[in-house]
Amino acid sequence: MRRPRAILWFAVLTPIIFAADAPKRRDPAAEPPIFWPYGAATASEFCGVCHAAIYQEHALGIGADLVWKPMVLKSLDESPLLLPSDMPKTATAHHAAGVDPWPIRAREAENGGASCNVCHFPEAFALPDINTPVMAEPIPRALSRESVGVTCASCHMTPDGKIRGSYGAPAPHESVADPAMRTSAACAYCHSKGPRVVGKQTQTFYEWRDDFYNAGLSKQHCQDCHMPRTIRSLAELYNVPARVVGRHLWTGDHSATRVGEGLTVALTQPDSAEGATQLALQVINVAAGHSVPTGSNRRAVYLTAEILDNNGAVAASREWMFAPWYGNRPDDRSFLEADQSLPDAIAATQADAQGPHEPPIRAGENRVLSWAPKLSPGAYTLRATLVYDLNGYNDRAFKDDQTQIYQTSIAVQTP
Repeated sequence: MRRPRAILWFAVLTPIIFAADAPKRRDPAAEPPIFWPYGAATASEFCGVCHAAIYQEHALGIGADLVWKPMVLKSLDESPLLLPSDMPKTATAHHAAGVDPWPIRAREAENGGASCNVCHFPEAFALPDINTPVMAEPIPRALSRESVGVTCASCHMTPDGKIRGSYGAPAPHESVADPAMRTSAACAYCHSKGPRVVGKQTQTFYEWRDDFYNAGLSKQHCQDCHMPRTIRSLAELYNVPARVVGRHLWTGDHSATRVGEGLTVALTQPDSAEGATQLALQVINVAAGHSVPTGSNRRAVYLTAEILDNNGAVAASREWMFAPWYGNRPDDRSFLEADQSLPDAIAATQADAQGPHEPPIRAGENRVLSWAPKLSPGAYTLRATLVYDLNGYNDRAFKDDQTQIYQTSIAVQTP
């Protein structure tokens, strides 16, 4: 049975509201020791009693533009998949991992009741070397310990029950300093799956390591973009100094600001043979330290190119979709019959049913797409629009889970 989150939020947030009027408490190391009988399944609300500002970021998304939009599996006639009513639509993806309707629906439909992704319910783990060729999956919790998803303890608890962080500061719990917490090693297990397959889903860590970090594009780690720093006390009601800390927001798919930063489009009209109109659309990954889109194979980016005449009417148009593959090969309708015999038949069939599409734009990549529309001689405008879609498998007419992330245009003269 899930915990009554609204009551827990009140219990956590009330102390910090009045913290300015309350005297600072004594040294946290002098407090009675804290034990962890539930291990990594300890609810984040428990940690929020002392670490209130961090908890508010984690649970409520305070400081970000996070919002969970309604989604449907396929048809416009379906009831949208929503977070439970007691879960804020501004929660971080980590906080909502235990109730995210996508893995829960997949578990019901195809996984025989087992968790479709152990990353939503991990036991405590040791941080790996980032150059480990193939990252192992975390050890999953027993079904009886899935009342909460990704908790504070999921990332901060060591296998021997200590709490790791950047500082290892004195606290009621046993603390250890672990420099790897500031690196992508903290993200590696859950944001990579199996060996690296370029273009496949759930490869974000490998994309960062192989295409961005080890390729020499930058020495930034995941936290540099997804956990912007601030300076504050880590435990507001204790007599502890302010320190540099990453905001616990992990902005990504549910942040319009974050998804809008990765890609840009440049338009040109190259010299072409007489009587033909040649256009080039360059889709450039200018800011993301991984492929775009990344993560789930449901994520998609649409590039729509439109030729507008002098009256603003669309004279020609074309659309490309960029999305990860479901498996180790490109999605393709020719595999639909073979998919029926697979243990993951529903997911595999759904992926192949969408047919071939463009793979994601890798870190630092400049993907050039050519288009030769048939147009009458004259002056036109080429307009290009990028739209990010949380679920590229559903009816394209369903717009509630889509975000326009870029638009540009140039004048075009046809011979």
